Amino acid sequence: MIWTILHSIDVALWVIIAGSVAYVVFFAIISLFYEKEDQLATHAAALSNKQSKFLILYPAYKEDRVIINAVETFLLQDYPSTHYTVAVVSDHMQQETNDYLSKLPITLLTPEFDKSSKAKAMQYAINEVKGEYDQVVVLDADNVVRPDFLSQLNILCTIYDAIQCHRCAKNADNDVAVLDGASEEINNTLFRKAHNRLGMSSALIGSGMCFNYELFKKNVFLLSTAGEDREMEALLLQQEIFIKYAPDIHVFDEKVSNQDNFQRQRMRWMTAQVQSLLNNLPKVPNAIVHGKINFIDKTIQQALIPRSILIVLLAGISIFMTIFMPSWCEKWWILFALLAIALFIAIPRQLRFRSFAKVFAIPSLVLRMFKNLLHIDRKNTDFIHTQHG
Repeated sequence: MIWTILHSIDVALWVIIAGSVAYVVFFAIISLFYEKEDQLATHAAALSNKQSKFLILYPAYKEDRVIINAVETFLLQDYPSTHYTVAVVSDHMQQETNDYLSKLPITLLTPEFDKSSKAKAMQYAINEVKGEYDQVVVLDADNVVRPDFLSQLNILCTIYDAIQCHRCAKNADNDVAVLDGASEEINNTLFRKAHNRLGMSSALIGSGMCFNYELFKKNVFLLSTAGEDREMEALLLQQEIFIKYAPDIHVFDEKVSNQDNFQRQRMRWMTAQVQSLLNNLPKVPNAIVHGKINFIDKTIQQALIPRSILIVLLAGISIFMTIFMPSWCEKWWILFALLAIALFIAIPRQLRFRSFAKVFAIPSLVLRMFKNLLHIDRKNTDFIHTQHG
C-alpha cells in the first residue's frame, strides 16, 4: 500500500514538473526555425519618411552610480535632437547627481514619493512632461544604447505599437553576472524570439521597451504593483496588442554581480510572477471564449517553475531516485536531459561554453531563490531595489 502511494506521488510530481519542461523544450525547438525578414516593417519604412517624436523615460531610484553615464551615452544619438526628449525621474538620488543632470539637455523631474515604484515614476513623467510625442521609450538607469538606437526604432514603430528591444549583458565580471546574462538570453530566445516566430507576442522585460504614446498613456495609469512590466504586458494582451521583439536593437543592461543582489532581484521577479498569475487567472475563461491566445499563454508562463529551480530540482530528484529507487529514475533522467538540451539550444552560441563553465554556481543561487519562496507576499506592492556596481 505504501509503495502504491509513493509511486502515485512520484508520477504526480513528474507530471507537474514535466509541464514546465515541455514548455521550455517546445519553444526552444521553435527558436530554431528560420526567421524570415520582417517584410512588413521594411516595406512600411520604405514608404514612409516620417521621423517619430520620442519621449525617453529613465525612472531612476537611488541610481547615482549609473544614471549619468547612461544619459550621456544616450545623448549621442544620430537621431535629430529636436525629435526626442530625455526625461529622468530622479527618485531619492543625491543632490550632486541632480545638479549634474540639470546641466544636461534633458528634462529632470524630482518627485518625492512616500512609497516609490517604477510605475509611479512613469505616471509622474507622463503627467509632467508636456509636448506632442508619437512614441515612449522606457529604459532602466543602467541601460546603455548605441547611437543608432532611435533610428532603428523609428523604422519598426511605423507599424508596431509595442516593441521589446534585445536587452543583453554589458558586464560578465564573475559567475553571478555570467549566469544572469545567460538567463536573460534564454528568456530572449524562449519568450521573445520563439514566440514571434509563431506569430505570438513577445514578453516584455521592463526596460528597452517602446510604445505608441497614446497607448502607453492609456495603460500606464492602470499599473499598481512592483511587477509593472508584467502588468503592462497583460493589459496589452487583453487589448490584443501585438508586441514585437527587435533582436537587432540592443539595450545593454548591467547584470547583478553578487549573490545578495541576485536574491533581491529574484525576490522582486518571483513576487511579480505570483501576483501576475493570481491577477490573470480570473480573466482566463473570458480569454478562452474570445480566443485571446497570447493572454492565455502569458498566464501559463506565470505558472511555470523558475528554470534555475527546475535544473537543481530535476538533478536532485534524479540522483535521489537513482540511489534509492532505481527502477523509477529513468523518466527523471529523461526529463533532466530534455531540459539541458533545450537550455543549450536557447543560449546563444557565443555564450554556451562560458555559461556551462559556471554551472557549479547555480545551486547556491537556487538556495537563495528557495529562501525567497518563504517570504513572497502576493499583496506586497513595495518596490524592491537592486543596487548597481
